[in-house]
Order: sequence, then C-alpha cells, then structure tokens
Amino acid sequence: MPLLEAAGISKVFGKLTALDGAALSVGEREFHGLIGPNGSGKSTLMKCLAGALVPTRGKVTFINTDVTSLTPPERARAGMSLKFQITAVLPTLTLYDNILLALQARSSLLDLAFSRSRGRLHEEVMTLLLQFRLADRAFDAAATLSHGQQQWLEIAMALACRPRLLLLDEPTGGMSLEERRVTGELLQPIKQHCSLVIVEHDLDFIRDICDRLTVLDQGKVLASGTVAEIQANRSVQEIYLRRA
Repeated sequence: MPLLEAAGISKVFGKLTALDGAALSVGEREFHGLIGPNGSGKSTLMKCLAGALVPTRGKVTFINTDVTSLTPPERARAGMSLKFQITAVLPTLTLYDNILLALQARSSLLDLAFSRSRGRLHEEVMTLLLQFRLADRAFDAAATLSHGQQQWLEIAMALACRPRLLLLDEPTGGMSLEERRVTGELLQPIKQHCSLVIVEHDLDFIRDICDRLTVLDQGKVLASGTVAEIQANRSVQEIYLRRA
C-alpha cells in the first residue's frame, strides 16, 4: 500500500479549474517530485495534500486513512509535515530556540508548564542543527542567516516532529547554486525514515534527488514515472519547449 495516495483531485476557484482529476501515489521512503510549467497546479495540489486547501472533488489517503477533510494540524499529528516556499522561522529567536519550539510541539502541557522539556530536548536540538550544518550558529538570531540557511533551518523544524512524510514547496527558490547543491546533500539522509514530496522548478536539482516524478500541465497529470521515463517522455519534452 502507498504511504500517500491522492485520487481524482480537482480544485475549482470560481470559474478557474486549478486541478482537474490529478492523482499521485507515494511509497515509503520515496522521494517524489512534482514538476510542470508555471500555473500547472503544482502548489495547489501540494496544498490539497497538506490540508491548506480542501479539494472540490477527490480523495487523499495517508497511511490507509482518509484525510481529505482533515486540517493541517490534524494531518501533522498523523505524520505529515509541510514547508512552504516562504520562510516561516521566527527571526528574532535563536536557531536553537526555533528548533526547540518545533520539538516542544510534541511535549505535554505539564512538561511545558514546568519547563521540563528544554533540558530533555537539548540533544535533539543540537542533532538537528548539526544535521543541517547550523550547529555553529545555534545561538545566533535566525534573522542573521542567509536565505539558504533559513530554508535549512525551517526544513530542520519541519523534521522535528519526526514525520512519515515531508512536503516541500520550492525549497531552493532564491538559493545560490552552491546552496542548492548542499540542500540536495542535506535531504538525502532523511530517506532512511521519511518520504518526500517536493515541488521544484530546478529540474537538475529534482532529477538528482527524486526516485519518481509526476508532471502536471493545466491542472492534469501529464505523466508519472521514474526520472528516466519522464526524461524520455515526448509529451513532457513538448510542454517544456512550448513554455520555454
């Protein structure tokens, strides 16, 4: 059984049909990329998967449970975690405290009320910062980080809840070529315990890290398959040439 399955997903905004029967299937410890021209429906589908939007029609199943109508917090408790393109770190707090707050979301109210969680979570905070090459900046304000480093911090925060599935919407937007390369290296180890769905415009980046790709065009799935299958697909080649 797939970890995540979306079937017949349509989303209508007034007279605009943003998605028209889109489908997606993601396996355990699979990195799955969503690609397509601007306006093809990638981010809308991602929001339907995360619960930020409710589909007009269709069904989203996660770990054999229908989550179509669940809110983002309910999906997070079920094991999903989402990072949108716009960075949402708390800029005046240190990197350490940003990660700590993300980890404390798993703590009981009693632990938080008596400040029991800070010491207990210290090792996890530092492990995440080290994993994303930010440990030497642990006690700097998040606002002092580069754009790429802020994105890494937010990915670390998204992983703090130990999700089964991480959803990333254009994580390398605005990054330098070197930051994109490092981002790919930082994401690879999470495959040991977490699946990934990623929306990305950088085709070289997404080709290098993903196992499978789904291509959207005008709200519909044009093709889905391995990276090699998608690269050889004539219809996919044509839409990118047409929109170039």
